[in-house]
Amino acid sequence: MAKRKVDGVLLLDKPFGISSNNALQKARWLLQAEKGGHTGVLDPFATGLLPLCFGEATKFAQRMLEADKGYRATIKLGEVSTTLDGEGEITKSGDAPGDEALIRAAVNAFIGPVTQTPPMYSALKFQGKALYEYARDGVEIERQSRQITIYSIEIISIDADVLVIDVSCSKGTYIRVLAEDIGKALGCGAYLTGLRRTRTAGFLLENSVNLDDYNHVPAEERDGYLLPADCLLLDLPALFFDAAEFEKIRHGMTVERGGLLPGEYRLYAEGESRDNARFIGLGEVAAAAENPHAWLRPKRLLSGL
Repeated sequence: MAKRKVDGVLLLDKPFGISSNNALQKARWLLQAEKGGHTGVLDPFATGLLPLCFGEATKFAQRMLEADKGYRATIKLGEVSTTLDGEGEITKSGDAPGDEALIRAAVNAFIGPVTQTPPMYSALKFQGKALYEYARDGVEIERQSRQITIYSIEIISIDADVLVIDVSCSKGTYIRVLAEDIGKALGCGAYLTGLRRTRTAGFLLENSVNLDDYNHVPAEERDGYLLPADCLLLDLPALFFDAAEFEKIRHGMTVERGGLLPGEYRLYAEGESRDNARFIGLGEVAAAAENPHAWLRPKRLLSGL
C-alpha cells in the first residue's frame, strides 16, 4: 500500500517483548504513514505509555525526550541480576528485611536530586555502538555519572520480598538502577522484575491504546486516535496572529509583540483561541538583553504554510 501523509500523535501502550522502534513501525504500518518517530525508548522488557509522532508532529518530538516521566516498578528484594532486570542471570544475595518501616525509610531516601551511573545494559551509545552490545561481549565501558531528580516515590505494596512503587522522575532516570540502589541501601540486593511507564509530560497511560487493540480498529477509523501536533506544546503559552503577521511568520520574518517574556511559544494563525485558530508551529523570544523590543522569531514551523 502507498504511504500517505499522516500528522499527529498516537498514545500507544507498548506491549512486553518488543522494542520501541518495532512498536513504532507496527503503528506506522497500520496508519500507512510516510514519517514517524517515538519520543523516548522503552526497553522490550518494559510496557506502557509510548507517545508516537507522525508527520509534522515529529518536528516537536524532541520536547518529549526532555520531559519528566512516571513509572510503576516491581522490585524483587534479596536477589540481584546481571542486567538489573529479569532478563539477566539471577543470584540470591540476601534476605529481604521484614521491617516495613526500614524499607520505607530506604526508599524515601532516594527522593530528590540523585546521582546515577547509566547501566551497561542500556541503549546509550559509545563510539557508535550501544552499551548493551559491549555488555553482551563481556566488555565494560566507563560511564559518566549523571544528576537526575526523583520527584516522588509512592509505595504501592510491600509483600514479603516484592516491592511495588510509583516513581515520578526527570528525564534520563534509570529505574533499574534505582531498584539496584534500593537493594544496596537495604543490604539485601534487588532487581527490577516489572516496569510500566504511566506518564510522559502531561500524557497519561489511561488515555493510550494497546497495540493489539489498535490493530483491530478498522483502517478508516485509525486516524481518529491521533492527537493534533500542538498537543506536544501545551505547556507553552500561545500566541495568535492576524493575516498580516502570519504572512511575516511564514516567510521567516520576526514580529514585534510588546510585553513578551523570553522563551518559546506555540503559534496560531487567524483566530483568538486554540479552538478556532490554525496551529502553525513554534516561536521563540530571545533574552531581553539581546531583544529589548520583544521580537518573536519563528523557530520551527509546519510545512506548506
